[in-house]
Amino acid sequence: MHITSILVTFYEDRNFQGRSSECMGDCGDFSSYMSRCHSCRVESGCWMMYDNPYYMGNQYFFRRGDYSDYMSMFGMNNCIRSCRMIRMHRGSYRMRIYERENYMGQMYEMMDDCDNYMDRYHMPHCQSCNVMDGHWLMYEQPQYRGRIFSNMGGMRFMSMRRIMDSWY
Repeated sequence: MHITSILVTFYEDRNFQGRSSECMGDCGDFSSYMSRCHSCRVESGCWMMYDNPYYMGNQYFFRRGDYSDYMSMFGMNNCIRSCRMIRMHRGSYRMRIYERENYMGQMYEMMDDCDNYMDRYHMPHCQSCNVMDGHWLMYEQPQYRGRIFSNMGGMRFMSMRRIMDSWY
């Protein structure tokens, strides 16, 4: 018999207080389990959390750790409403970045983290990408700062990093 450990425990209130709910995979809407979620404990894995149901709205990256008041930590103005587990990737990482939307303009292929594509590639903008291998996080500012994107929607990003198995 294989027993799977609980991966994330969500709490209604800050500091791990109030009702809780355990999660072992993707959850499109917490409303059937709890009215709100203001803290969580990530026991294993990497997760993308969303402030709206069904993986919509702002997204926040969480990895193993205790998040007693992530609203203050991340500057959130709403609570978590849905989450997706990021599956561990073993193998190479490869992504193509493009200067303009819809894979147009200059193109560069990447296989490692990039803290500032303007410095590395001397490219004025980076507005679309094609992830061919692995899982990546794209940030709106250099040095892996600012909002994180997984669905670009015409947003410009300035740095990107691989989600490595050492993060799990």
